[in-house]
Amino acid sequence: MHHFSNEKELIDFLEKELVSVTEAAEILELTTRRVNRLEKDGKLRAVKEKPKLFLRSAVERKKKELEELRKKYRPYD
Repeated sequence: MHHFSNEKELIDFLEKELVSVTEAAEILELTTRRVNRLEKDGKLRAVKEKPKLFLRSAVERKKKELEELRKKYRPYD
């Protein structure tokens, strides 16, 4: 659990650790529509709905997973 001594520390943490759908799409190299579909299908969990936000660490894990799947199913890329 994280403890913050002041509001600035909390804001800095949130800005660093939370990403929007658009930012997640950039990290994952996908469209925002595909990111929303991953969330709807339960493959990427949003931590907040409106606006939809994701944990950066979860997005980065999903990126590694997608890269492995691309290697497996699209070896010619």
